[in-house]
Amino acid sequence: MNEIHIILTIYLIAINIATFFVYGIDKWKARRSKWRIPESTLLTLAVLGGSIGAFIGMRTWHHKTMHNKFKYGVPLIMNLQVVLAVYIYIRFH
Repeated sequence: MNEIHIILTIYLIAINIATFFVYGIDKWKARRSKWRIPESTLLTLAVLGGSIGAFIGMRTWHHKTMHNKFKYGVPLIMNLQVVLAVYIYIRFH
């Protein structure tokens, strides 16, 4: 693995772990009627590479599973990112 692969791998692990916990924190806040994390922030984290963490967070915390933009949007984002990653891997290896 060269340096860029290592940096990208660390980034993806970190963004997915962070996104997973952000979804959990927002669920915790929702249960306590506290200030919430904006939906745009939750979706942006998914777009920035945290889609797997968002998907697992939605399932683990049972959070945002009834909202169509999350129910369909997060899996769509995740699938597009996987297709892009496979394409890049095949194209450049």
